[in-house]
Amino acid sequence: MGSFNIKRTIKSNTILLALVAVMLLFQVLIVITDNGSLFAPGNITNLINQNAYVVVLATGMLMCILTGGNIDLSVGSIVAFVGAIGGHLIVNMHAPIYVSIFLCLVVGILIGAWHGMWIAYVHIPPFIVTLAGMLLWRGAALIVLNGLTISPMPDKYLALFNSFIPNKAPDDVRFAVTMVIAAVCCAIYIAVSLASRAAKAKKGYEVPSMGAFLAKIILLSAVIMVVASLLGQDQGLPLILVIVAVIVSIYAYYTKNTVSGRHLYALGGNAKAAQLSGVNTDRVMFFAYTNMGFLSAVAALICVARFNSAAPTAGTNYEMDAISSCFIGGASAYGGTGTVSGAVIGAIFMGVLNNGMSILGIDSNWQKAVKGLVLLLAVLFDVMSKKRKSSK
Repeated sequence: MGSFNIKRTIKSNTILLALVAVMLLFQVLIVITDNGSLFAPGNITNLINQNAYVVVLATGMLMCILTGGNIDLSVGSIVAFVGAIGGHLIVNMHAPIYVSIFLCLVVGILIGAWHGMWIAYVHIPPFIVTLAGMLLWRGAALIVLNGLTISPMPDKYLALFNSFIPNKAPDDVRFAVTMVIAAVCCAIYIAVSLASRAAKAKKGYEVPSMGAFLAKIILLSAVIMVVASLLGQDQGLPLILVIVAVIVSIYAYYTKNTVSGRHLYALGGNAKAAQLSGVNTDRVMFFAYTNMGFLSAVAALICVARFNSAAPTAGTNYEMDAISSCFIGGASAYGGTGTVSGAVIGAIFMGVLNNGMSILGIDSNWQKAVKGLVLLLAVLFDVMSKKRKSSK
């Protein structure tokens, strides 16, 4: 059993501590400038709605980065194209909503498989294939939409992504239901964490000290309850948060606890060694990019509901948000290192930067400059850490 080590604990939670520091800094600046509060209930709801698509895309992008620092430049264009298909089916052709959603997901999977085929089996560099895809699918979106925006979307479709739990309930009922749901989530999280720790200890794996373990689950449970109380004071639990939480949980389990998930890390760590040990590296690469197409389609459906339209400019720079979230969240630029939880924290970090600077009224050009510097510092930290390890 591992002993409590403050230095190691801080090092393993650097990005989380940085996120807390940035949130507190923005809160102080916003209060000083009399611009409200970063932690206002309505702002927390907006933060979730504005960044749901980033979390979904970052989760898929992480799979690509794990394979060896590879990225997908086409995700923003896929979002635009799939959104255009969805808007055309639902609004123009009056197709059933669930059939349209299914077809959009199939289109996303096929696009991802198209990229994966060229990358995994023809061995064209991912940068080239996805750069071509960025141009191809953006053009396809413009063709489908004829350069025009399709809106509005039906209320039934919007309710699938923009509604709340409970929906349109009295204030006291809404708050109580939100807190009960949060308490159940905390109980499940604690039970899963205890079971995972016990299983690792039984197999002889190194586990953190009981003090560090309890501190972590108590802190995260407290964060969940505080966020839930803020959401309960606003409109309740956003349904999109539930959807994103399910996606993140599935992929976190997949990367941590399945053989095929660990193959992603093996490929990024040492492709040749992975091949010699029996890993079908081509299939792993094909899966990573096919999966990216699928999650891009999910993000497209979320964005269409959020903006209540399918526009030819949708998805612009979304690939940059996803890539930045992964690297800020601890993914290695060389591949083989990174976690889904880290990518989610990176996405939240980017969302807080955007939201905080917007509340403060900082010019959008300066916002881009700040995000660029943050990304550079995150990658620099990764490179320097690699150099220190190799010099030992």
